[in-house]
Amino acid sequence: MLESLRRFSALEWPAQTLFLRSLLMLPLVGLSLKFRGFDATRSTLRKSLSHNEPQAGSGSQDKQISLTAHMVNAADRHGPFHPSCLVKSLTLWWLLGRQGITSRLRVGVRKEGGNLEAHAWVEREGTALNEPEERHHHYAAFDAALASLSEEERETGTRL
Repeated sequence: MLESLRRFSALEWPAQTLFLRSLLMLPLVGLSLKFRGFDATRSTLRKSLSHNEPQAGSGSQDKQISLTAHMVNAADRHGPFHPSCLVKSLTLWWLLGRQGITSRLRVGVRKEGGNLEAHAWVEREGTALNEPEERHHHYAAFDAALASLSEEERETGTRL
């Protein structure tokens, strides 16, 4: 525990903030999914997304994306709550959106040993952000169900 505190205090302020937000959001998103369902959870999260443009500079934005994904994964590893890939992906998608960074939540399925398995991840410009081992390549991603725009999304131009 002491080592974890040392590592946390060695982080810069933006990383600490992202870690703490992740630590808080992971169980909240998990509970919302369990009791309210996917659509209601996504709708609630979408309401608080930033409509501002992200900071200029692709290198700076790439660093912010990487840091955000790393802090969500760190909160999963070191926190008391170990969520599903859908919870982690929704949390990452929301944290990026709060920073004005657009991304897409992707869900895919595969058949493994007679069982149907699902997996969720976040993409930006065709690159998976929270998949260091590229596990998502083993799943057939849904496009129509999650990518279809609601009336509100058509009007505002936002997309999951």
